[in-house]
Amino acid sequence: MAERGVGAAAQRTPHIIVIGNEKGGSGKSTTAMHLIAGLLQRKFRVGSIDLDAGQATLTRYMENRQRTNADQGLDLRLSEHRRLAPSDKDSAAAAAAEDQERLQACVAELSQSVQFIAIDTPGSDIALSRHAHSLADTLVTPLNDSYVDLDLLAAIDPESHRVQHPSRYAEMVWEQKKTRALRGGRAIDWIVMRNRVGSLSSRNNAAVDRSLNELAGRIGFRIAPGFTERVIFRELFLQGLTLLDLRAPGVKQRLSTSHIAARQEVRQLLHAIGLPNPPETSQYVPKSGN
Repeated sequence: MAERGVGAAAQRTPHIIVIGNEKGGSGKSTTAMHLIAGLLQRKFRVGSIDLDAGQATLTRYMENRQRTNADQGLDLRLSEHRRLAPSDKDSAAAAAAEDQERLQACVAELSQSVQFIAIDTPGSDIALSRHAHSLADTLVTPLNDSYVDLDLLAAIDPESHRVQHPSRYAEMVWEQKKTRALRGGRAIDWIVMRNRVGSLSSRNNAAVDRSLNELAGRIGFRIAPGFTERVIFRELFLQGLTLLDLRAPGVKQRLSTSHIAARQEVRQLLHAIGLPNPPETSQYVPKSGN
């Protein structure tokens, strides 16, 4: 991927947002789709890549969105979407090399026409996902608000609830940060998105909050507000809609009080991540650096 630079001669390079977490059920694809919708609403050109060959939830989300446009005569904005499956080569080294080459080629191809690329990763540790993490300008890790999910990031002492040491996923992110630094890239902005699923006691919330804030200082991430578990997210998937689409012309979904509250959560997340305002011209020039 071309390096960013300063001045008119510098080649445009899209900002890459990776949604990553090695645990299933954390809401990666829902988060990815809402980030994509937020950027599309701001009139950015967006590419999306689905690396989760098994679930392919983001791909199905996009297909549902295209079908809704066709069936209902809508004009919902779409990303330029690609789906990549991991290599099937027998040699692990050869497979990893092919995965890296194919992902680089996909990013390079999308870079000719988009300003942002969102990459949805699988809930497992594979070479394709690790390489995607090393490309991230922004890494968003959805995390359910419990010690079961926090274990993904760190081992926690059961008595004191103090952080003992980083866990596997945090160590993997650290390795990809070093890989990126060796390529001359700027630091990854890592954001842990704290979802609240179900009804948790305030005591548990407070304990998780202390542990998460301690860990943030130790391994270097920001904490952003996530989503409360709501049926609406699952309902909208079937139509390829997001909460940000519910006021779009022609959309038949009724906007309830619950939807308004959930949509506010999405907007809070977009604000916490720091997505930019729309460009004043059609030429988007990203921040200098990498």
